[in-house]
Amino acid sequence: MERILNYINGELISPQANQFLDNINPATGKVYSKVASSHDQDINKAVECAKKAFLTWSQLSPKERSNYLFKISELILKYLDELALAESIDNGKPFEVARSIDIPRSAENFKFFAQQILHFEGESFAEHEKGKNKVFFSPLGVVGCISPWNLPLYLFSWKIAPALAAGCTVVAKPSEVTPMSAFLLSKICLEAGLPAGVLNIVHGLGSNVGEAISCHQDIKAISFTGSTSTGRLIAKSAATTMKRLHLEMGGKNPTIVFSDCDFELTVEQTLRAAFSNQGQICLCGSRIFVERSLYESFTKSLVEKIKKLKVGNPLDPESDQGAVVSREHFHKVMKCLEIAKSEGGKFLTGGHQVKLLGENADGFFIAPTLIANLNYLCRTNQEEIFGPVASITPFDSEEEVLMMANSTEYGLAASIWSSDLEKAQRMALSLECGIVWINNWMTRDLRTPFGGMKESGRGREGGKYILEFFSNIKNICTL
Repeated sequence: MERILNYINGELISPQANQFLDNINPATGKVYSKVASSHDQDINKAVECAKKAFLTWSQLSPKERSNYLFKISELILKYLDELALAESIDNGKPFEVARSIDIPRSAENFKFFAQQILHFEGESFAEHEKGKNKVFFSPLGVVGCISPWNLPLYLFSWKIAPALAAGCTVVAKPSEVTPMSAFLLSKICLEAGLPAGVLNIVHGLGSNVGEAISCHQDIKAISFTGSTSTGRLIAKSAATTMKRLHLEMGGKNPTIVFSDCDFELTVEQTLRAAFSNQGQICLCGSRIFVERSLYESFTKSLVEKIKKLKVGNPLDPESDQGAVVSREHFHKVMKCLEIAKSEGGKFLTGGHQVKLLGENADGFFIAPTLIANLNYLCRTNQEEIFGPVASITPFDSEEEVLMMANSTEYGLAASIWSSDLEKAQRMALSLECGIVWINNWMTRDLRTPFGGMKESGRGREGGKYILEFFSNIKNICTL
């Protein structure tokens, strides 16, 4: 059985305690590999190697660092099918989704920041009475990157690439639930000739590896994506060493549908927003609000489309939905469905486990679920489920839907569907979230700031925003 090893100082090595965790294929429920179970001594070694590598990596020109990132991007595409297959088996998502979206975007992350760092310069401010001011950026040092299980390589690369581009060296922790693509990235970095110690990937439990990264005095910053509860723990641990923090956390995002929308487009994209990746994307629109005059026809059409989604083996090209990521997460989502029933929810479709045959008989499959008749303040509409579950609720006015949309502790993203762009813009400015899409969902320009408000996040990723996060900023004033 394959062993997923740590990547420290340019070598693939076992954890110092020589302990390994089971890695389970969620589509079968069976152990298919072993992943390193690391502890603080492994993090200490990774940090020491990263500190040493920083002395030379930080002195390379942006062009020299860019060349390494371009090479990694090219190799990700070279091994596209291998990476997509690994991610599908590891995560439970359909292979075609991993092949067409997740892995190409991972390559694009490295390519984008390879380009972006070449144009990352400080501003100049010239006034004859106040002197000439020039802003300079320099690499922050050794940084920690902690990524989640839902988009394993996609979000792992989204953190690592800008940190390396900015001249930092990295100690990174992928999710122990989905470690395989990060392990393959280790091999790609070896093939790309990335200098030893520049990137170190340490596998293991959050309570061991994540905690050790969070409180290590020589790690200058942490970029984290994951649950709000884990983000709070990281912030608490990091406070003792005054680390710089970027936290991208939970979401309970509204999809707001007005009666003057493009009906067919909106139904199709509402379906996509609710159930992409089995609903396991922080940006998913899990609360659907529809203007009352359109509610009945919209709901009927949406239910018909949901029922046509095929839940099946992730390796079957006919499957629209795969398995949720783990046994633990499966039970969490099923518990949420029980709560929805107790709250008076009416299940329009789904609400049950999907039992497949053969090798997938013990897989973690859940039918895409749409629930009506729920109060906007109930737990189902307030707490992040992070699965193939959405609610649908009618509204009568802009004021009412704005109040419902803003009622949660989260504030990550929203989408608005209307042909009245003035109204949509007015709504977008009043929504308490960091990202709003009008007549689209999850369209991403990597130059733009990505992040949330309230309990959804602190700081912004993307473009110059994340490069600044990984940099010291100095102003020099000359009279």
